[in-house]
Amino acid sequence: MIPLTAEHYPQEGRAWDALVRIWEDTEAPEGCMVEIVDGIVSVAPPRDVRQNVIVAELSRALYRQALPENRGAYQKLALAVPARHGLYVPNLVVAPDAVVRGPGYFIPAAAAELVVEITSMTSAVHDRLHKPAGYAAAGVPLYLLVDLWSPDGPTAVLHGEPDHTRYRIQSPTRPGEPLHLPEPFDMTLDTSLFRVS
Repeated sequence: MIPLTAEHYPQEGRAWDALVRIWEDTEAPEGCMVEIVDGIVSVAPPRDVRQNVIVAELSRALYRQALPENRGAYQKLALAVPARHGLYVPNLVVAPDAVVRGPGYFIPAAAAELVVEITSMTSAVHDRLHKPAGYAAAGVPLYLLVDLWSPDGPTAVLHGEPDHTRYRIQSPTRPGEPLHLPEPFDMTLDTSLFRVS
């Protein structure tokens, strides 16, 4: 197991501890997701069928083509982003098994190798603006945004090469177009799996 140290949670202290306590103690209706984005606690409705279908298809593709034995694709795994006062619960996280098997309710976002967010009508602003900044600050190498609510129609946008403030963003990919995930995955996704009616 990888030990969690102060470098994983650079903003530890009373403010961070208070946010974590609020997150842990917030009661939400069954299936709802509790997140903290930029210090604000939000409760989102359960994820819809389209999001669940996309996550299932993406998980299958990752396991079939790219994931080594010591990595897993995890749903509803909370990621701590203390530098941005956040605890995010993305749709899918690829991370080393050793980190996920540690104690607690969340892992440091810095341990994630790929994070996938699939927008809903209520999450689109956070998924497009706030969360990419948080993931980049944490050093998550790849952030895939499947934007079902894009004004130009559904798209998939891969964010990579974080500089701890922002990502380099690839051009949006339309469902049905190939999307290449670079190392350590080195695989091409069939984005027709994002086309769910």
